[in-house]
Amino acid sequence: MTVFYVIFIIIAILLIIPLFISKDMNYEKSIQIKAPIQKVWESVGTLDAMDQWSPWNEKDPNMEKTFTGVDGETGAKQSWVSREKNVGEGSQTIVSVDKPNIINTKLEFIKPFKSEADAYVKLSEEGSEIKTTWGFKSQMPYPMNIMKLFMNFEANMDKDFGAGLNKLKKICESV
Repeated sequence: MTVFYVIFIIIAILLIIPLFISKDMNYEKSIQIKAPIQKVWESVGTLDAMDQWSPWNEKDPNMEKTFTGVDGETGAKQSWVSREKNVGEGSQTIVSVDKPNIINTKLEFIKPFKSEADAYVKLSEEGSEIKTTWGFKSQMPYPMNIMKLFMNFEANMDKDFGAGLNKLKKICESV
């Protein structure tokens, strides 16, 4: 009977603690790019352009992709299917565009796990450079939000987002 109580208490703790942990997941990373804002916009204003610096393309250059809609306009959608577990399966749809300042997209992941995120790339002029910010807002479902106590999601995201932004910078600053 004692084993039953111990298991019950552990399960109860694992269900109670997440009630006090935020489900919000917000992340963004920025880089300064020495190029005119229009040149940077050309590399972020369409799904195809974003594909040129996406870090996930390097993880699986053979992933299957399909496009629908008019790229660069609201409603355009790119879907992908990859055998690589870190790339998975999902889609990205353009939700709004404010040229040359921001493009907002909806990410829908199917594999390796179902989730959604509101993603964006923002550009702002800072002197002779363009501050380029790539980020997303999402929510972790209860009780999975307990993982926020044990995992450093920002460190995991920094590697991929940093690689993508550095590639974008190289593309935009090349002559």
